[in-house]
Amino acid sequence: MTAILEVNHLSKRYKKSEFALRDVSLTIPSGSIVGFIGQNGAGKSTTMGAVLGTLYKDQGVIRVFGQEMHTDNQLLKEDIGVVYDDMKLPKAITIKKLEKVLKRIYKCWNQRTFHHYIKLFNLPNDKKLQDFSRGMSMKLSVAVALSHEAKLLILDEATAGLDPSGREEVLDVLKAFVENQEKGILMSSHITSDIEKIADQLVFIKDGEIVLKVEKEELLNSYAIATCEEKQYKKIVNHHHVVAHRKIENGEVQILFNNREAILPPLEVQPFSIDDVTLLLMKGEKR
Repeated sequence: MTAILEVNHLSKRYKKSEFALRDVSLTIPSGSIVGFIGQNGAGKSTTMGAVLGTLYKDQGVIRVFGQEMHTDNQLLKEDIGVVYDDMKLPKAITIKKLEKVLKRIYKCWNQRTFHHYIKLFNLPNDKKLQDFSRGMSMKLSVAVALSHEAKLLILDEATAGLDPSGREEVLDVLKAFVENQEKGILMSSHITSDIEKIADQLVFIKDGEIVLKVEKEELLNSYAIATCEEKQYKKIVNHHHVVAHRKIENGEVQILFNNREAILPPLEVQPFSIDDVTLLLMKGEKR
C-alpha cells in the first residue's frame, strides 16, 4: 500500500521556548484515516504546520504522494485540503462571493462538488460568514477542503463546535472521502470518540514526541488496562508488554499493556476506551 504522507524524523525548535518537536515520524497509507492525539501544546499543530510547509523544520523529511514537501511547493499544496479549529476564510462576504475567490485560488476548483456539500450541510448562500455559528463555519471549511480535488486532508479539530448530529454528518463525509483508497486523512481532535469512530490508525504525541503508534483495532482488541498496588507494579515494571503506567488515587498504579493475554492474576483486565488510553499516556510515564 502506497503512502499519502510520510513524516520521517521531524524536529523543530522555537526561539525563547522550551518546547521542541523531537524525531517525529508517522505515515498515512492510501485509503486510511490517522487519528493524531495529544494535549494542547503537545506538538500536533507544529507537526501539521511542517507538513503544510507553513513552518520551517529544523530536521527531517516530509513526503506527500512520494514528493518531498518544501515551504514553497505550491503545486503540492494544491493537493492538500486543510481545516483548522477556527475558520481561516474572509468573514465579511457570503458563500456566493467566497466561491468566486476560491475559483481564482485553486486550479482544480470543483463547483459541482462545492454546491453538493453546501446543500448537504444546509449552509445559507446569502448570509455573511461573520454571522455563521461555529458549527456552520466548521462545515463550510470542510466543504472548501473537499472541493479542490485534494488527496490529503489535514484536519485540526475539524469537529469542534459541532453538535452530535453535525459531527456525525461530517464524519460520514470523511469516511466516504477515503473509500476509493487513493486518499488519506490526518485528523486531530480532543473528541476522541470521533477518532474512535473513523480512524484506522492512532498516533499519540506528548511533549513533542510520539509515545505510541498503533492500529485502532489492535489497540481495542489486543491492548489492555489493569490496576494494582504500587508494590505489585514494581514486580512487573520491566515486563516487556508494559507500555506505560500512572499513579492514581489510593496509591494504586494503572498500567497499559500491549497484550491482554500477558495479564495474569491477581491483575484483571478493565474495560477501556481510547479516552482512557489517552489519559494514561498523557498523565503517566512510558516504561
